[in-house]
Amino acid sequence: MGFDFGYMLDLMPILLKYLGTTMAMAVWGLLFALVLSVTLAIIRVFKIPVLDQLSQLYISFFRGTPLLVQLFLMYYGLPQVIPALVGLDAFSASVIGLTLHFASYMAESIRAAIIGIDRSQMEAALSIGMNSSQAMRRIILPQATRVALPSLMNYFIDMIKSTSLAFTLGVTEIMAKAQMEASSSFRFFEAFLAVALIYWVVVLMLTRVQIWAEYKLNKAYLR
Repeated sequence: MGFDFGYMLDLMPILLKYLGTTMAMAVWGLLFALVLSVTLAIIRVFKIPVLDQLSQLYISFFRGTPLLVQLFLMYYGLPQVIPALVGLDAFSASVIGLTLHFASYMAESIRAAIIGIDRSQMEAALSIGMNSSQAMRRIILPQATRVALPSLMNYFIDMIKSTSLAFTLGVTEIMAKAQMEASSSFRFFEAFLAVALIYWVVVLMLTRVQIWAEYKLNKAYLR
């Protein structure tokens, strides 16, 4: 069997119908991971007793174990010990797994960005009557966003690619559809090349968005 370019082109529209599922998992995962990672980063920065130690344990576990194992634990393992999770569907389990996994990495990037802001910024905010919470929200985090943006965008891109593991839980996204089409036609190279090209184009588009966002945030510092 030679390479069938026409088959790959015909397969593209079929795969693109499932791109929405892939992007939905990634976007929901990013939103939840941002909330969780900022919370963890602030706990680590202020070294809140007990919570700081729990945060370190959480980060160590999710950074030290494979994402696929975490997805299996979430979907197949936890319902056996927590009956309330028996009804958890594969899509939700995938989003939760992506959230917990990438939040552990993003938390450290955000923590480093916060620490990188000159301490005088916090001292100046406190001197004009702000409390620590207000200073963090109004002064420190906006500046830390500019520093952390490149790494956070890279994690989002990685998250999009990692959604391909969701097919192991039964989520029908573009990787799962490519697998099904390849199994029925036996044209695995064309099917997986098609899905690879779709991922590539999505990443290229997000890279352009990242460059634009970095330029806008750094514009004031280029004068």
